[in-house]
Amino acid sequence: MLVLAHRGYHQDVPENTLEAFAAATKLGVDGIETDLRLSADRQIVLYHDRLAPDGRPIEGLSRAELARLAGHPVPTLSEALDAQPDLLWNLEIKTPEVVAAALQIIAGYHGRRRLLITSFWHNVVAAVRSRTDLPCGLLEANRPAELSPLILEQAVRPPAARAIGTIVWSFEMIDVELLAEARARDIQNWAYGLHTPADHQRAVELQLDAVITDRPEFMPSAR
Repeated sequence: MLVLAHRGYHQDVPENTLEAFAAATKLGVDGIETDLRLSADRQIVLYHDRLAPDGRPIEGLSRAELARLAGHPVPTLSEALDAQPDLLWNLEIKTPEVVAAALQIIAGYHGRRRLLITSFWHNVVAAVRSRTDLPCGLLEANRPAELSPLILEQAVRPPAARAIGTIVWSFEMIDVELLAEARARDIQNWAYGLHTPADHQRAVELQLDAVITDRPEFMPSAR
């Protein structure tokens, strides 16, 4: 099972910062999940929230303004990928406006970094899939009635030819039947939203392919 640090390891440093990513690396994680937003000066910044601390939308602020309001440096996508080249990077696209600029940057790393592009905007994932062969995944916040049509469409292709080969489930909403169906279609099952040691133990029991966690140290030692 892969273990990814959710926004880096941010128990003692701000999330989604180079410091948080370095701290996660020291814990021996396999990868990092981070959030892509577009600033007013057209930079791909790693920031989770839609609004800055003063209530203004991120897209209305320059990177320098956002850093001043956040109280810490806000890294760009390139800075993070350059700082931690050996990790698997799960890049979550927060809004459709990010896609073009993000793909332009990612193109320079394609084949040199391990990447997974995900989004709760499934149409965004479809758009990325149509423009690149980068691995993609669908983020799910709820227990869907059935697997996404995008997943079902991909499942008829050989695994090596799939652009969408991963579902990232909300841990609270995990359903063993859907896990089994995805697994039977050679689709990977990831999960986010684990909080307690018991959650992490349960993830092992469910035989998930990867977890995205704020507390990598809660994973049982034998992964």
